[in-house]
This record gives sequence, structure tokens and C-alpha cells, in this order.
Amino acid sequence: MLPPPGLPGSGADLPVREVLDELAAALAERGTALLVAPPGTGKTTLVPLALADALPAAAGRVVVAEPRRVAVRAAARRMASLVGEPVGQRVGWSVRGERRTSASTRVEVVTTGLLLRRLQRDPELPGVAVVVLDEVHERHLDADLALALLLDARAALRPDLRVLAASAIPDTARLAAVLGSSGGEDEDEDDDGGARPAPVVVATAPVHPLEVVWAPPTRPVRPPEGTRTDPALLDHVAATTRRALAERPGDVLVFVPGAAEVGGVRSRLASSVDGDVDVLALSGRQSSDQQDAALRPSEPGRRRVVVSTAVAESSLTVPGVRAVVDAGLARVPRTDHARGLGGLATVRVSRAAAEQRAGRAAREAPGTVYRCWSALEHERLAAQPQPEVATADLTGAVLALAAWSRADGAGLPLLDPLPASATAAAVRVLHDLGLLDGVDPAAARPTDRGRAVASLGLEPRWGRALLDGSALVGERTAAEVVALLSEDGLVGGGGPGGGPSDDVAASWRALRRDDDPGRSARWRAEVRRLSGALAGLPADQRPEVGARAARLTDDAAAGLVVGLAHPERLARVRPGGESYLTAGGTAVRLAPGSALRGAAWLAVAVADRSGRDPEARVRAAAAVDEDGARAAAPQLLTVGEEVSWEGGAGGDVVARRVERLGAVELASRPLTGALDERQRALVAAALADGLAQAGLALLPWPEGAVRLRQRLAACRAALGDPWPAVDDDALLARAAEWLGPELAGARRRADLERVDTTTALRRLLPWPEAARLDELAPERLRLPDGGARVLGQHGADQSSARLDWSDPAAPVLAVRLQRVLGWTAAPRVLDGRVAVVVHLLSPAGRPLAITADLAGFWRGAYREVRAQARGRYPKHAWPEDPLAP
Repeated sequence: MLPPPGLPGSGADLPVREVLDELAAALAERGTALLVAPPGTGKTTLVPLALADALPAAAGRVVVAEPRRVAVRAAARRMASLVGEPVGQRVGWSVRGERRTSASTRVEVVTTGLLLRRLQRDPELPGVAVVVLDEVHERHLDADLALALLLDARAALRPDLRVLAASAIPDTARLAAVLGSSGGEDEDEDDDGGARPAPVVVATAPVHPLEVVWAPPTRPVRPPEGTRTDPALLDHVAATTRRALAERPGDVLVFVPGAAEVGGVRSRLASSVDGDVDVLALSGRQSSDQQDAALRPSEPGRRRVVVSTAVAESSLTVPGVRAVVDAGLARVPRTDHARGLGGLATVRVSRAAAEQRAGRAAREAPGTVYRCWSALEHERLAAQPQPEVATADLTGAVLALAAWSRADGAGLPLLDPLPASATAAAVRVLHDLGLLDGVDPAAARPTDRGRAVASLGLEPRWGRALLDGSALVGERTAAEVVALLSEDGLVGGGGPGGGPSDDVAASWRALRRDDDPGRSARWRAEVRRLSGALAGLPADQRPEVGARAARLTDDAAAGLVVGLAHPERLARVRPGGESYLTAGGTAVRLAPGSALRGAAWLAVAVADRSGRDPEARVRAAAAVDEDGARAAAPQLLTVGEEVSWEGGAGGDVVARRVERLGAVELASRPLTGALDERQRALVAAALADGLAQAGLALLPWPEGAVRLRQRLAACRAALGDPWPAVDDDALLARAAEWLGPELAGARRRADLERVDTTTALRRLLPWPEAARLDELAPERLRLPDGGARVLGQHGADQSSARLDWSDPAAPVLAVRLQRVLGWTAAPRVLDGRVAVVVHLLSPAGRPLAITADLAGFWRGAYREVRAQARGRYPKHAWPEDPLAP
């Protein structure tokens, strides 16, 4: 099939021709190989034709997997032109819903996702001799999975299957190692007994001069948030494009992150370029005819500006390009597993991606790249793009892996393991949707419904919505709504002026009216595919359509289907009508001016959230009523008793029987009558929560309880364990222990105000140490008899005095000086570790002296105190010798 080098248009000058023999020999010897070749070398077109030439027709086809549909058609067209035939004969292509092949097809170009589904359907890939995985360096999730499953199938089922990975980036060690581990009939080992890396074949491209022009904005531009790009950056990209047209010959290729930015830059250029310049768009959202128009050479005497997303970054050639304008941004999948939100985020490109983009300008001749950032910023870019497996929603991958071997992919030759937390989240989602039989990633297997959904060629959520929605809204309606939601660009603009409407039902009606023939044609083709997929299911897997389906409005049907796909995103409006609470507990908000404003319930299909916004922004949703929400998510309906402390420090226990749809409260009524044991436990927990919020001030603290707490604190400070800590934090932490009976018997705040805290605190006393509390930290101290005799007073009430334990490290005895006459030293407590601080008072109760060294006071300061006090209190004893009997 490979045309001879001398034939015009045969690609004779493409560098990969020089390594075709080496490549064929490597595959024949080892069964796997890695081809490293930069863009423009012919790896996508000449290599598959050469591999087909090297195989007998009976051996099977060469299947080439490309990451994007536009690249599939472009590669197939180019190969067909090289062999002088129309597409569909010896060279054909297949994408989801479309196929151009025949019995004579030797080379078939497919999307990586389609290859993955074929592997799931039949891991032996009958009729396939060689699989070429192109652009593996881009690290798309489908490509990573397809590579792992291919190598696993080769090791276990198809040792004769040849697998070639093609990359434009020479970072090959990991890829070669994984390719070499596949086993098969040609397995080889290195000197250490491990699998040898696969052979690496390198093709080098002719180096056309490439000039780099650093063209950062002169004014600050806001960094991207979610899927939002600062309009000022688009203004700058458009101005830089006009500069490139003025300074350089040939066509200009402009890279922006997404389809919305493609439209924004194109509209800015349409009225500001010369009449001989055509401004075209290129993105994955376009029809095949629109994409093909951007890939054709410009007409004589005219120039082109092609404004593109990353689809033009690799795998295909935009002819005539001599200058590239790069905004420096890319759109990548991001998933917020905690909130159940997934979508796309705008990020800075990696240096590797920037080099790929720049190479488009020098692919055919010397060129120039205008980078809309500075050289310093370039050095700070990540070296390589982040693998999609690290950030994407893994539900589709996990379902595929569960059907293959294990949901977590353990044991498969994956380039990077699936992140554990994201895998666990995906398994839970699939289990909740009824597609997996458990929540353990190591053991969960697809249910019968899960296998049926996997066969539909859709993401699991939309597959579930199609299958179960058919019973609720009818097969045709379910197929129409799912086709709308699963095809990129048909819904989700976010409101007026943002492209397609955020109202799913409105977008659906517009497609039926054929308002945009290109979009409608894409939609109708996908509807036919989905209807055919449903019809192809075994009879026992096809749902029966209920009688209710015929009575549903467009809005109700759309809401049901969206709710089936994303039950956790069913949302009810909050008081005030400005935002909604989803069943998953996330707050979402409609765009200003949205036609959905005022709806009591929403089924949210697409939402995203920037880092600074407390609420997610709804990009696509359908209005639904409560009955529809209940029908879409019966698994989220719960009825239970909820007991909680509400109102913060001034609150109280609220006990209710509540019906919920996930986090959304549907109805409630107070719990009345006697409480059973479980309810009492809930009330006790709520009261403990109230204590944690309001603090110990909820409890009564009579003087006896305060003094007991102070004495316990002193024991803890001086003696440590096992004496309990009794500060606020410690008591709150152990509330269930020392307040257990009181909490169990209480029902509301008022009951806490009657608690006997003295008795409750004693539950914390350690045994047997508790018996020594009065010895270690006495409430009162016995006074010397000598003082009482001097005063001429007797009786038990005068034989002791109360200790003040306010300071646990320094207890205080405040006593009239005459009552401690004869006391040779200040007493010590807490096993003699702490001296009591004695406050010596006058007969009138005024302070005379403070000391913890009573013996030293008698020897020294007492004489001065005696001299001053005798005249003031002549009727009281002031002996010259205070220690005399």
C-alpha cells in the first residue's frame, strides 16, 4: 500500500521513510515498539501503510487510534490520497456513530475511545494484526487505558498482536518499559530477569528555522478561573494575530483554550483584517464539514487565519501555516470529588505542549511563533502536561476496568496507577447508580445493568440515564436528551450571549426545529446511534416503557433524564430564590438572566466552580418538579429521625422526623411523646453538641461544685495522672463520661440547668485515689489550739478555716493572725508538695501580711506588725513571743 518514493505526493521526503524497515523488524522481533517522531515526519500516515504492506492480507487490519475525531478523518483522508483511492476502500475510518470502511479495508483509523470499547466487547480483537496508538505522549485517559488493556490482552490472549506506540516527545523510558512488559510469544528478559524495554525507533525531522517572538500583554491579564478566560487576553491574542499577518507571510494558526475563545477571537478578527484574509474556526464541537474546511489549503491569492483549540496541536497538519499565535492556555478535565462536580478548567500549557504548537509554524518551511507570554514565564511552565488520569472523572475508566479485571486497575500495565481517592469516589458513584455490585475497588464487579450500560458507548452516567430513562420517558425521548447532553457543544452556554442555552429543554427544542443545521445534524446522528444501541440490547435488558411517559412535557422529560444521570445534582431553590442546594450538598447558582430562574427544582447537568466562588455556576440544567426529582433519585430518598442542637450558644435541642432527598429536606414534623432508647441517645448527643457550642455555662455551678473543680485542678497540677484535667476543654471532651446519666435523662436545654454538677464531677475521681481527696486537697485546715486559747474562743467552727483553691498552684488560707499563734510553719498540702499561702488578717479582717514562710514571718516581720497593730487593736492579744504555749 505504501506508494513508491518517486511518486508525486507520495511523502517521499518525509523522514519516517528512513526508519520503516527498522520499525517493521522491531515489531516482528518483539511484538511491541515505540516510535518517537516529531510532527511532520509521517508517523501518522506512512507508518500504518508500511505496516499493512508488511503483513499478508489474511493476518488482519492495521488499526490506528487517534485521540480526536478530526484527526481520525484527516489521517484517513491523507492515507487514502497516498494510495490513490477514496476513503472507505483500503483505508477507512470509524468514530462513534459513523463508519467509512469496507471488506477491503486494510488500515482503519479510529478514535481511542472506540478502540477501548472494542477491547471491552472482545479482548481478542479478531481481525486485527497491529494496533498503532498515536500521540500517546498527550496522556489522555482513554489512551492510557487502551494501552494497558492491549498489553494485557497480548500477554494473555493474543501473543501475536503487534502494538506500536507513537509519540512526538522523546521522554520514552517509562513508555518503553511498560511496552516491554506485555509478554507474548516474543517475550524477552534483561540480565536481571525482568522484561526488557521495548525497542525505541527514532525518526528526526528536518529542522526548519523557527523564530520565537515573546509577545506578553502590556496590561495585566487576570489568570483563568474555571472555564473563564479574561476578555482582555482575547483582545491581545487578536491584536497579536493582526501583527503576525502584517509581519509574516503565509497563513496563521492561533491556539486558544476552548470553543468559546475560538468564537471570541474569530469575531474580534472578522471585522479587522484585510479582505483577502479568511478567518476560520477549528474545534471538536464543529461538524466534520466545518473541520475539513479548516484543513484545506488556502485558495490562490488568499490567506487564512485558523483559530483552533488543542485539536490542531498534533495528529494533523493545517497546510500553509507559517506563523503560530499561542495564547498559552489549555482546557483540561478537572473533577471535584468532594462536591461531585466535574468539568473543564483552563490552565497554562506545559513547555512540551508549547513546543508542539510552535512546531506547526515550521512544519513545511521556516516559521515564527508569537507567544503571548514572556520568556521568564515560559521557564516557569511545567515541563510536561499532567496525565489526565490524575485529574479526570474516573467513572468510565473504573467501569471499564471492573469489567476487565479489577476496578482499581491493579495488576494492569498502566503508565500511572489510578489515584486511590478518585477511584474510591468513582466506585461509590457507580454503585449508587446500580452499575457495580459493591464499593470495594478490589472486589466490585459490574452488575448486569452495568454491563448493559458499558455496551452503549457512553459515559456511565449518560448510559444509565439512557437505559433507565427509556422506561420513564420513552426510548426515543431518552435517546434525544442523552444525545444532546453527551455530545460536546450542544448545550451548556450558561445563559444569554454564552452560546447554547443553559436550559436543556430549550436546547432540545432548538435542535428539533433545526435552528442550527450543523449542530442538529450531529445531534440526529447521535440519536440514531443511541436508538440503535438500545435496540441491540438483549430483550431482558431493555426496560419497559411506563404509561406516564406519554404524558410528560419536554421540561419534565429532560429533568428526569438529567436527574437519572446526576441524581446528586437534583437541586431545590433556597429561601430568597438566588441559589439552589443540591442533593449532594453543594450550593449552585444560575447565570444572571437565565431562563431557568424561578424554577423550584433543577436537574443540573453541567456545573463548575472557581476557587474563589462559594457556589458552583450552573452551565446546563433542566427544570423539574418534586415528583420528578423523587422519580429520578429514589435511592436518595430517606425518612429518619433527626435530633440536633440548633441556634448556637443560645439554641436548644430540635427533634424532628425528616424526609430528605440527599441533603435536600422535603418535609419534617416534630418528635413528640416518649422517646425510645435510640432517640434518647440522639438527644444526648445533641445536648453534648450544645455543650460544645455554648460551653459549660449551660450547666449550673453552685459554690460547692466550683470548689470541688478547683480542688481537682490542684490535684491534677501537682500530682498529674490519674487525677483528671477539669479545664473547660477537658470537661467538654469527656462530657459523656461525667454527665452521662444527666444527658441520658435530659430532653432540652432547661434540663441541663438542673444538673447536680457537684455529684457529676465526682464521677471523674480516680479510684482508689478518690478516698484521699480531702487529705490531699482539703476544703478546710485545722488551726492550732494556741490561737483559740489566746482568743478565749472554743468550738468546732473556730477550730478550722476554709482554704481558697482559686489558684491550684498556690492555695490561700485567709485567717486572723491571732488564730495561728503557736503555728511554727505554714501548712503544706498535696502530699507536702505545695505550701499554703497564709493571708494574715487584722481583727477587723484587713490584711496585715501575706506569707508562705510563717516561721520566717514570726522571726522577722511580726515585730513590726505587732508594733503597729497593738495601738490600733489594744483589746486583742499581741504576744511578744507568738510561738509560746
